[in-house]
Amino acid sequence: MPDLAVVIVSWNVRDLLAICLHSLFADLDLSGLKAEVWVVDNASTDGSPEMVLREFSDVHLIASRENLGFVRGNNLALRQISNCSTERSRQSLQSPISKYIWLLNPDTEVQPGATAALLSTLQADSQAGMAGPKLLYPNGSLQHSAFRFPGLVQLIFDLFPLPTCFYDTPLNGRYPRRLYEGKEPFLVDHPLGASMMIKSVVVPDVGPMDEGFWMYCEEIDWCWRMHKASWHIYCVPTARVIHHAGQSSGQVPVSSFVNLWTSRARLYARHHGPLTRRLAQVLVRVGMRQRSRGASPEMIAACRQVIQAWEKVR
Repeated sequence: MPDLAVVIVSWNVRDLLAICLHSLFADLDLSGLKAEVWVVDNASTDGSPEMVLREFSDVHLIASRENLGFVRGNNLALRQISNCSTERSRQSLQSPISKYIWLLNPDTEVQPGATAALLSTLQADSQAGMAGPKLLYPNGSLQHSAFRFPGLVQLIFDLFPLPTCFYDTPLNGRYPRRLYEGKEPFLVDHPLGASMMIKSVVVPDVGPMDEGFWMYCEEIDWCWRMHKASWHIYCVPTARVIHHAGQSSGQVPVSSFVNLWTSRARLYARHHGPLTRRLAQVLVRVGMRQRSRGASPEMIAACRQVIQAWEKVR
């Protein structure tokens, strides 16, 4: 059995997907790990499936006829991996699934040594359930790669203008930059969902990602459930991955805005108590009304849709 199964869910980012796959296979060769790579294409119209078939014959391609979104696409691949592994185990009495699974965005570039660094972190701690890398912007600058679970203060940062000096602080859920500059993995609440390597035993323990999250917050919910089940989650500074942020969601900015805020409503409803939920509703209502002032008709409608979603939070 391969040591690792890598899952990439892609939508209309053909060129970035090709770069991602080239970088991934180069690092797998460097690490000497046995891995299977799965690409779930969400009904792309830019020739992505054809490119994968033409240039990456070792990739397991799932070409969906509909856009499944991030969560359903990943869960589909995980089921396929499990089914294939179970069939192999019947034939050869091997372990039924890879020990490690890496959910990787198509707008990433894996830097040399990243795969091995993430894997060694998971192997070093029996309670480690997930590890994420240090993410970099294409210009090499740090992209915050892990965050504390969001509460009321982080909502205020997202909804209202505050002094810029506070955005890059723990008040806004950020971890200190000095931790990213070190070499030691550090415990976090959750990584950014662009890159998440997990132990496969975590999935049956806490369940797969919740398909009620179409896009955004699914990794936060998943990690929250892992923490409640006593799994440890790490950020690994020596594992470096370049992230071209927002390349898929940026194609549909207004619908992505609605997806983000409706997903946050679902997240707060699940993981916060009644008082926090009620105060969050008030903050979102005020914030969306302010954002609607002078906005386009499309954005005004989007803000109304967000308010309606949050009014259902109980």
